[in-house]
Amino acid sequence: MPELRVDVDDTSGVPPFEQVRDAIKAQVDDGTLAPGFRLPPVRALATSLGLAANTVARSYKELEALGVVETRGRAGTFVAGSGVERSLREAASSYAAAVRALGASEDAALDAVRRALS
Repeated sequence: MPELRVDVDDTSGVPPFEQVRDAIKAQVDDGTLAPGFRLPPVRALATSLGLAANTVARSYKELEALGVVETRGRAGTFVAGSGVERSLREAASSYAAAVRALGASEDAALDAVRRALS
């Protein structure tokens, strides 16, 4: 059974919400946390990490905006998607990194994708 592992380094210059967000995203990206995995409730995770609930809530909200997790009301927050969706996110991230390395604009990158999909 997969287990969420998050460590927050109080001495790091990285804000705690970013550390939580990045730790969860990394575990989703590497397949440790599969689609459908239920994340701990915000308050439970905050308590276990010694953080304010709002800190963890911000992490979850940013992960949801990225499409990494989905909140299902009172049922909780779950890792989103299927293998196809995860592969699509990974491909998009790789493409975005290549676009940045080329120095291309966002508009040029989106135009290239639209042409490729046509």
